[in-house]
Amino acid sequence: MEILFNAQVYGFDQNNQDHTALVIDQGRISVSLQPIHATLDRYATEKYWGERAALAYAWHAQLNAGAALVFGSDAPIEAPNPFCGFYSAVTRRRSDGNPAVAGWHPEQCLTMAEALQASTTGAAYVAGRENELVTLTPGYFADLIVLDEDPFHCPPENLLIMESTGTMINGEWVWQKK
Repeated sequence: MEILFNAQVYGFDQNNQDHTALVIDQGRISVSLQPIHATLDRYATEKYWGERAALAYAWHAQLNAGAALVFGSDAPIEAPNPFCGFYSAVTRRRSDGNPAVAGWHPEQCLTMAEALQASTTGAAYVAGRENELVTLTPGYFADLIVLDEDPFHCPPENLLIMESTGTMINGEWVWQKK
């Protein structure tokens, strides 16, 4: 019997907890999402899905069920800045602060570490490159950015204005802020 690893499932009903559990139970899967969609789609989701909206963009529940989260920006549809997505993932709010302080279904908020992992380790896992990307380890590609502020120790709102001061690809500096 052939076993498929690093499988990615598109189009399954993330609002159906039984379906999510069944798919995850078949083996470790990845769930590819764009965090910014949760906050931008909120009103349409509530209007058309009713009570099921509470299960929409259920990142924390999917992570707890064993799924590997994979986050992207959905550029060029949305802004390519990953920190906008991080802000949505950790606050479940839009950049204007709505809805409320706690965010939309705050039980689905992720920590900054979980959001960063979804954007880095999760993506490497799906690509089958987790043994050559993501960590600063001898033999791995040294792809990294240097930030002007620590995203783990700043107010979430600062994620929206955070900037890179340097970019390294494969161990070579390709850009540095002057």
